[in-house]
Amino acid sequence: MYQAIVFLPLVGFLIAGLFGRLIGARASELVTTGLLALSAFFAWIVFFQTAFGGHDGTVEQFTWMASGDLVVTWAIRVDTLTAVMLILVTTVSSLVHLYSMGYMHEDPSRPRFFAYLSLFTFAMLMLVTSDNLVQLFFGWEGVGLASYLLIGFWYDKPSACAAAMKAFIVNRVGDFGFALGIFAIYLMTGSVAFEQVFAAAPALMDKNILFLGHEWHAPTVICLLLFIGAMGKSAQLGLHTWLPDAMEGPTPVSALIHAATMVTAGVFMVARMSPLFELSTTALNVVLFVGASTAFFAATIGCVQNDIKRVIAYSTCSQLGYMFTALGTGAYSVGVFHLLTHGFFKALLFLAAGSVIHAMHHEQDMRHMGGLWRKIPFTYATMLIGGLALTGFPFTAGYFSKDAIIETAFVSHSPFATYAWVMTVAAAALTAFYTWRQMFMTFHGKTRADHHTFDHAHESPLTMLIPLGVLSLGALFAGMILYPYFVGHDVDHFFRESIFMASDNKILEEMHHIPAWAKWAPTVMMAIGFAIAYWMYIANTAVPKALAKQNDVLYRFLLNKWYFDEIYDFLIVRPTMWLGSFLWKQGDMRVIDGYGPNGVSARVIDVTNRVVRLQTGYLYHYAFVMLVGVAAFITWFMFGGAH
Repeated sequence: MYQAIVFLPLVGFLIAGLFGRLIGARASELVTTGLLALSAFFAWIVFFQTAFGGHDGTVEQFTWMASGDLVVTWAIRVDTLTAVMLILVTTVSSLVHLYSMGYMHEDPSRPRFFAYLSLFTFAMLMLVTSDNLVQLFFGWEGVGLASYLLIGFWYDKPSACAAAMKAFIVNRVGDFGFALGIFAIYLMTGSVAFEQVFAAAPALMDKNILFLGHEWHAPTVICLLLFIGAMGKSAQLGLHTWLPDAMEGPTPVSALIHAATMVTAGVFMVARMSPLFELSTTALNVVLFVGASTAFFAATIGCVQNDIKRVIAYSTCSQLGYMFTALGTGAYSVGVFHLLTHGFFKALLFLAAGSVIHAMHHEQDMRHMGGLWRKIPFTYATMLIGGLALTGFPFTAGYFSKDAIIETAFVSHSPFATYAWVMTVAAAALTAFYTWRQMFMTFHGKTRADHHTFDHAHESPLTMLIPLGVLSLGALFAGMILYPYFVGHDVDHFFRESIFMASDNKILEEMHHIPAWAKWAPTVMMAIGFAIAYWMYIANTAVPKALAKQNDVLYRFLLNKWYFDEIYDFLIVRPTMWLGSFLWKQGDMRVIDGYGPNGVSARVIDVTNRVVRLQTGYLYHYAFVMLVGVAAFITWFMFGGAH
């Protein structure tokens, strides 16, 4: 059954990719969607068997590579952490496949699109079921490739091609750090298999590693390098710039990237490597600081975005910061809990936004919407459920998981604990503000769309609405049902050895005893965010423009995304382009080509052009040359040859 879960999407990819034109678009849709649904069905069976039945297992397929002491097997490892990821990836992916049948019905390249979706899912499943770091890296790079193909799916759009390249290149930066981390692990433990690495981990506590000419604490170096990889894949502060631009791909792609695949890989990897991270307080502090900073930073930008998909994109970036905040406190199960609940309501929000875009004939600017709730009531209801879960409205999925993260930051003993708590609480208010701003601008008030578009707005087809309904159930009830197993007293029994927490890590116990004011702070901030959004976008719609004019510098700062793209362009892109241009024109063309092949050929041509002038065709020229030659010969013979 393990093999079926992983390889069914690969079969779908091969069928749609190789035979899509032969069997047609409709057959490609049905085959890939059906295989994904079957994979999801098996995944849920495995989840209950593993998480609640205790049936962990590893199925070795074959020896992938062997070189000296390095032996890498291709195996499928299933424990509770893997089982949680399996249900998230396969469920969301199968629903995205079904949704795409309606959303992409006019696209002529549907077989290619569904093939890429299945490839994306297969790569992610390979990542989460990996039994060693090399196999994990294979899946890691696989989702990077698939994201490149899907973001740039509409390759006739220059902006889509640029966004795909940006995602690919930015992730190479993080992947370089991840690869160095894998090398360091093999250097220090002699293995890349999880079981052997984790068994050797305690012995690393007092060891150093030579890195950049200095001796450093080995677990700290290893974990920081691994986290650099996670920062790229999960779009944390500094390596986040690719994520909003990924909106250039079709909306179902955005849902799959942001909810179940690409961006969740970094969180999963840190949770998987928890036995190593527990050895380095420094690394955990860095994870906590970066996560909390990202949660606040991305939320501030989301408050001024006007593209309906970009608001949700920055929301993803912010929520990933929350997850890393939990991981940085050592509450790995809480971070994975938010990863799971977030997958349901973020997929719901993106697919609901796609339904809005579909109704508005591909309009994405919220300034050209408004008053849509009567036109598309089901889409409105599902997006409202997703928004409530995102803001942490009481008893929705986000309420249980996000508030748990804020509580872990409050009780953490890290030097950055207070900073993390303040940032996440502030981000809770900002999240509520931009979520309700989005709802009010899109669905309420007078319409700002042109009359033709608004009059013809209609609800999406059933293939798009069914996934919204299913995901709404997850956004409402997943947190309530799963809270005891991720945060409550059943954590140890539920996760067993799949997540490691040091014996002195009592954070899951301490978070249940925080004062009431700290516990209710996120809910209060959520209410404040809602009130401000209602005042600005319903009660007094003139306020936003007035505030933007009064605080022009701050508004432009946020609108331009803290100028990260401009700073990177100035510090990295332009110097790199200048250096490349200089080496091309001066080094390659002028020096190498000029003095190399082109130079030699040019000199040969120069010499032959001069020599050919001697070939005039006149007899007296040849006679004259012969006479000069004879005279020179006689002269040499008389003065030099006589000796």
